[in-house]
Amino acid sequence: MGAAYILDAVRSPRGRGKAGKGALSGVHPQEVLAQALNRLAAKSGVDPAAIDDVVMGCVSQVGEQGANIARNAVLAADWPIEVTGVTLNRFCGSGLQAINFAAMGVAAGWQQAVVAGGVESMSRVPMMSDGAGADGENLRLRAKHYQVPQGISADLIATLEGFSREDVDEFAVTSQQRAAQAQENCHFSNSLFPVIDPATGETVLEKDEHARPGTTLEGLAELDAVFAEYGSKPIGPNGESLDQIALERYPEAKEINHVHTAGNSSGIVDGAAAVLVASEEFAQAHGVKPRARIKTVATYGSEPLIMLTAPTPASKKALEQSGMSVDDIDLWEINEAFGAIPLQTMRNLGIDHDKVNVNGGAIALGHPLGATGAMLLGTAVDELERADLNTALVTLCIGGGQGVATILERV
Repeated sequence: MGAAYILDAVRSPRGRGKAGKGALSGVHPQEVLAQALNRLAAKSGVDPAAIDDVVMGCVSQVGEQGANIARNAVLAADWPIEVTGVTLNRFCGSGLQAINFAAMGVAAGWQQAVVAGGVESMSRVPMMSDGAGADGENLRLRAKHYQVPQGISADLIATLEGFSREDVDEFAVTSQQRAAQAQENCHFSNSLFPVIDPATGETVLEKDEHARPGTTLEGLAELDAVFAEYGSKPIGPNGESLDQIALERYPEAKEINHVHTAGNSSGIVDGAAAVLVASEEFAQAHGVKPRARIKTVATYGSEPLIMLTAPTPASKKALEQSGMSVDDIDLWEINEAFGAIPLQTMRNLGIDHDKVNVNGGAIALGHPLGATGAMLLGTAVDELERADLNTALVTLCIGGGQGVATILERV
């Protein structure tokens, strides 16, 4: 097997994912992704004609995000028609999985250069727009594996781990503080590009707009637990509530402590990211210095009702494959889908919070589902260089009970 290198990475700012209110809500998602492609080509200096494939993650593949948005973004970017595109869905891990698939093709020697990443316009194509629910409305599957909403799964994890409302709120405040400091100190500027309105040429967004730097513990304490009322509704096949269904599977919890709110969970946003993955031979031939090497990638499946616990085993698997330990990792990006997820992963693996999400995470910046994994990887590469560190591990929890992890080594 050969090696797969990160030559460069770019991302759009994250726009608030509210129709008519977020700055990116007026731009078609194909166009946002197309701008990411063109910014990556310009930044890296690589001719798009040299790209073997474009692999993009996108979760809600309907409407404006349907019809293979990767291929349509290639066309919207005016790249050569010979450049192919494919769109994948591994829920919240889609953007990182796209990069991992690109790395596999390059490492196998079948491809020399692949652009990978993701896109999600949650203002224009809201979550669950495909109408499939959690299980594709397959009642036979539902009888085997009932999948409750992710927020209830996150609250169940918090209950089993003993994380209080104060614990997750404190984590959220730290995320906001770190994101504010990162923005103030321009830690995102290397990868960030301004999105323009393709119709007018005017810039519509230059920086992430979801963050709330003035967030306080007192303010978060006033927010309602989002899934408390929903969890009590009689929605199961025999009139059980969602909480009851979860407790039937995890009776040791006794009662679910609903701790997650809009303030300590990931924000709904729009955005796109693109990463150039290539072989060493390609980099040399095109005069581009690689920024990082992908050491290994891994996925792992977990029990689908609790569903969000797999970052721990996925990270362990990646570490074992690379002959590394937790202590060998200088920097961690653990997606902040809900506050309890990184808290659990840090506890399970014994990771110091000072190494985790040092520039904030999705609680502050937002979680554009299909793009987040690629954004986290780009942020990790930038931070390795800025802080003069060597290794990073990026991991995300995934709906349906999955985790994905990628280990990077700075070049």
